[in-house]
Amino acid sequence: MKMKISEKWWLLLLVFSWNVSNAQLEILYTPKPIPDRIVLNATDDLSTSIAINWRTDDTTRVSYVEIAPADADPRFVEKAQRYQAVSELLRTEEAAPAMFHSYKVTGLKPGTLYAYRVGAGKYWSEWFHFRTARSSADKLQFVYFGDVQVNMRSLWTRVLPEVLKKAPDAQLAIYGGDLINRANRDVEWGEFFDAGKILHTTVANMATPGNHDHYDNEQEENTISKFWRPHFNLPLNGPEGLEESCYYFDLQGVRFISINSDQVEESDKYLAAQKEWLKKVLSDNPNRWTVMTFHHPIFSPKTTRDNKRMRDNFKPLIDQYRVDLVLQGHDHTYARGMSKIPMSKKGETSNTMYVVSVAGPKMTGSNVDKSDWMDRKAIFTQLFHVIEIYGNTLNFKAYTATGELYDEFELDKRKTDANHFVDKTPTGVPER
Repeated sequence: MKMKISEKWWLLLLVFSWNVSNAQLEILYTPKPIPDRIVLNATDDLSTSIAINWRTDDTTRVSYVEIAPADADPRFVEKAQRYQAVSELLRTEEAAPAMFHSYKVTGLKPGTLYAYRVGAGKYWSEWFHFRTARSSADKLQFVYFGDVQVNMRSLWTRVLPEVLKKAPDAQLAIYGGDLINRANRDVEWGEFFDAGKILHTTVANMATPGNHDHYDNEQEENTISKFWRPHFNLPLNGPEGLEESCYYFDLQGVRFISINSDQVEESDKYLAAQKEWLKKVLSDNPNRWTVMTFHHPIFSPKTTRDNKRMRDNFKPLIDQYRVDLVLQGHDHTYARGMSKIPMSKKGETSNTMYVVSVAGPKMTGSNVDKSDWMDRKAIFTQLFHVIEIYGNTLNFKAYTATGELYDEFELDKRKTDANHFVDKTPTGVPER
């Protein structure tokens, strides 16, 4: 069938508009003297420290963080302490040269509201607030996002106001991989930090990488994005070669663990290293609760995917050391399951709740598995999750991008038996 002339012009206009839009974004996200891509990061002790990262253009070789206890009296700025950042120049073929700055502030007081800004000379960010964690195992609130990945500026942004309403006391924001779509495309990193600025600057980040956050280098080796480590400042307690992608930290009675599942899938070396490392981290764990995050699900909601290497190597450790919650992404749908998880011993029930989710607009609308492991699921639904842990109870809520409660459950900790599951799925809310 021949195309009408008007249709041809419409297609040309569409292509031109797309190019203009991308060109505008590249200009928008070009590094400048004023700091951008500001993000708080998890540390080994969020009650007394915080790690801060930001970016400037390559003319700003020295940059600082200023921090003080927050006060309604604006003269608090006179009491701010100034610290010089560690700064590094990053040159890539994919983007303009930029300076990336980081600093870990220590000696903070637990449970205290602080104000901070970053910059130098006449180029400073605005002042932002964050609250340090409590030193004891008090009530803890944190949020989880599955894949953000695409159209972040236009469609992930609508999720974040709902997050702030539903989780005003969040101490941590966990990202389950595929933060962007193409690992070394700087404009996508610009989108991620721009879209999530309201959260990145006020709540500590815990990011685990996905397959889209990796690329094949000139030696045809699969490796993490050139921008990953310059952008983040995460704990360095993982296996050598997996710095800031495989790590752990403790927070108010919870051990949080990130596994680089893409390197499990791609590398025998890093599979073995992470397996050995995880066994040590789980076996020597004084915390009441354990939460793990990685990108490739142990059990997939999709009939076309099966991450056998992850399941065969890590599920036995998850079972043995009674991990409580596993947060995953990759499959662009929502699923959670516990009661029907297959176990190695007859009559044994899983202690672990497995969750797969998606926060961005990239969706899976077909090949969603009908297998027995899932207790609740959803397709074509942007979600975020609010988790609260207090004493022996873990409460999990799944909210849609429009703020409706879609799913809820509780886990009650038992000393000898598996966690007791309480189904609190909202009545009258059918599966999507």
